[in-house]
Amino acid sequence: MDLREELPSDRQAVRDVHLQAFGDHGRVVADLVDTLRDTITPENGLSLVAERDGQVVGHVMFTRSLLDAPRQLVEVQVLSPLAVLPEFHKRGVGSALVRHGLGILTERTVPLVFVEGDPGYYSRFGFSPGGGLGFRKPSLRIPDGAFQAIRLPEYEPWMTGTLVYAEPFWRHDAVGLREAAT
Repeated sequence: MDLREELPSDRQAVRDVHLQAFGDHGRVVADLVDTLRDTITPENGLSLVAERDGQVVGHVMFTRSLLDAPRQLVEVQVLSPLAVLPEFHKRGVGSALVRHGLGILTERTVPLVFVEGDPGYYSRFGFSPGGGLGFRKPSLRIPDGAFQAIRLPEYEPWMTGTLVYAEPFWRHDAVGLREAAT
């Protein structure tokens, strides 16, 4: 398996990965990816693919958001979304993408990465509940356990406060859980 930065020629394959991985929610996630992609620059953010035998089988994005800390705004990254084709689940594809991305962000001197996801999965990479680390979630719709953060070497103890998601997350209504329509 090869891990590399997403290329323009990967766009449809990446979209297909999200459509298949997220089922009914796939279109929202795929549209979010298409919008977030435009916010990534060489210095800020990351879009990685996992490729096996010439096929894109997984994708992860890290995008710029802000931590509203008492001292000043802090540029942080949000890991979202992460997707792997269903037939490649439980083969280490997602884990490899997350670890590779965190390594690159550490080299880029990013202080914090946030994620909204399964604590049983993300804790293996060093993510911990954000509330216990001095962070406030950007929406009450995010379950406490799902709001997680990892402090990288550039983190400083004064960096506490509220995560402010980048605008595309709000535009696509991709923050927290919505109640099912009755």
